[in-house]
Amino acid sequence: MNSDLQSVLNELIETSRNGEQGFLKASQDAEDAELKTLFAECSQRCAQGASELQSLVSSTGGSPETGGSLSGALHRGWISVREALTNRDDKAVVEECERGEDYAKAQYRKALEQDLPADTRVVVERQYQGVMANHDRVKALRDRFRST
Repeated sequence: MNSDLQSVLNELIETSRNGEQGFLKASQDAEDAELKTLFAECSQRCAQGASELQSLVSSTGGSPETGGSLSGALHRGWISVREALTNRDDKAVVEECERGEDYAKAQYRKALEQDLPADTRVVVERQYQGVMANHDRVKALRDRFRST
């Protein structure tokens, strides 16, 4: 059971690190000051979530993931390609962040479908609520940028 649990948690660590790195890149690339601040805050929350998950993996005797995944790196690369094509258009950056949060939502839902120990489930559910909040904030910004 520990190896299955560690695998689920390590996937969430990768997802969180991808979010951390993606939001950091978005913060650096956004022109709008509100976006810069929001994305920096989202990056920090993702980093905190990954650290918390790493502690859970360590507590089960496992080796926690320390970085993001190849797909996360490709997503950040996609943000760069979109920026080059759109001259760092904030709308495009927001849309890519929303896409990243859609992926994170799916990963957390998948993890919550597993038979997790109660203490772990509490952490994963709380983090899932954070992912949902990030997603909703980014989606609201996307809607605002689409209407301008």
